[in-house]
Amino acid sequence: MHKDELLELHQQMVIIMEYFRGQEGINSALFDPYDELEVTPDDVHKSKSEHKHAVFVLGNALATAMSEDEFSSAGRIGKRMKELADDAERKL
Repeated sequence: MHKDELLELHQQMVIIMEYFRGQEGINSALFDPYDELEVTPDDVHKSKSEHKHAVFVLGNALATAMSEDEFSSAGRIGKRMKELADDAERKL
């Protein structure tokens, strides 16, 4: 995936995150690990690896927000996103 495509994906995921933050019953603390990265889609000067890591961290938070439990489809996706985020972080 090219960096510009990754930035577009990152932007779309942020839009989804903002939707979830506005919903009742969603713990907004789920998105704290993403916020702590301080990597936004507007940070075009950040590396592709940093954006990739941010996308996986955000993907994990979104999947967790959508999951009923760790065995649901979203729960399994969240677990995989966590694994990918950890792998991407090691490569930074």
